[in-house]
Amino acid sequence: MKKVEAIIRPFKLDEVKIALVNAGIVGMTVSEVRGFGRQKGQTERYRGSEYTVEFLQKLKVEVVVEDDQVDTVVEKIIAASRTGEIGDGKIFISPVDSITRIRTGENNQEAI
Repeated sequence: MKKVEAIIRPFKLDEVKIALVNAGIVGMTVSEVRGFGRQKGQTERYRGSEYTVEFLQKLKVEVVVEDDQVDTVVEKIIAASRTGEIGDGKIFISPVDSITRIRTGENNQEAI
């Protein structure tokens, strides 16, 4: 099993969710996060004054899937979240050793 973490723009969440549900992915976790990458923040204007926003608001979408679903999940996230602009985000893939559903005690595949 793998955990796919995608850092995306907040306004792309609905498109990503629809794409993953249509691909048969049954669950995900979404967190509000802040950070910066190569762009190192951005300059904004408010009432004529310029200021720098160092940490940009993003969303982190986490999905745990079987190994054979990883490529599909990554493709769907990219297709749904890409704008072509700097700051579209990143996708991280990590191995998952074990999963346990708290309510039933089911493990691994049954717990997904």
